[in-house]
Amino acid sequence: MATTFKVIVNGQHQLAVDPSQGTLLEAIEAAGIESHYHCRNGFCGACRTQLLEGQVSYINEPLAFIRPGDCLPCCCVPASDLTIEHR
Repeated sequence: MATTFKVIVNGQHQLAVDPSQGTLLEAIEAAGIESHYHCRNGFCGACRTQLLEGQVSYINEPLAFIRPGDCLPCCCVPASDLTIEHR
């Protein structure tokens, strides 16, 4: 049975995200939320997103520096319900 997590984006969008279906970035895009990125593998950091609540798990170890309280949605999936501020 798949686990689905609730992801609140920018305080206005609520998504149901199944980590087995792709990255957090893919879920955000599927919901029609504008996203800024240049890669999909954690190399550049352009999709850097503030992680307000919850935890993520990385599919690929990001090569870009990740500040505490941030995540790179291009290469992670939710590991719990999340609240994020996505630029």
